[in-house]
Amino acid sequence: MKRFLCGAIALPLFAAGALHAQVQSINELKGKIFDARMTKQTFAAGLKFCDELDGTNFYFAPRERVLNLEEYHRSLQSLALQRAFNPETRKPWSEEDAAKRWEEVKRQAIGDKANCALVASLPELEKQLEELEKKAQATEKKN
Repeated sequence: MKRFLCGAIALPLFAAGALHAQVQSINELKGKIFDARMTKQTFAAGLKFCDELDGTNFYFAPRERVLNLEEYHRSLQSLALQRAFNPETRKPWSEEDAAKRWEEVKRQAIGDKANCALVASLPELEKQLEELEKKAQATEKKN
């Protein structure tokens, strides 16, 4: 009798735990979907270049084009060598300015690639959410 009683108590607890895990997964997916939708809006102009944004290029928004990292690096080095005017600092380009900008665009190239991947995953994320919500509803009906 004791075993039956323990089993009867444990079953609802197990179902509640499973439902909690499903709710947590649903919330995580909703967060990813939100991020993907926001990225789709904020990175809209760059999305048309996703085929090129593979980590070796980055989206240059002011000119609405993609630039190659290595070519951009050579340009930065040239600007620093020539001590050309840097409009951001209102001084001639220095090696430090060029190195700082180089690090920024390398991070941007990685971010652009990630943005494209996130937006591309949106339909699959939405499909997963729909399936999880159906499972959660079925679990709720059982309890």
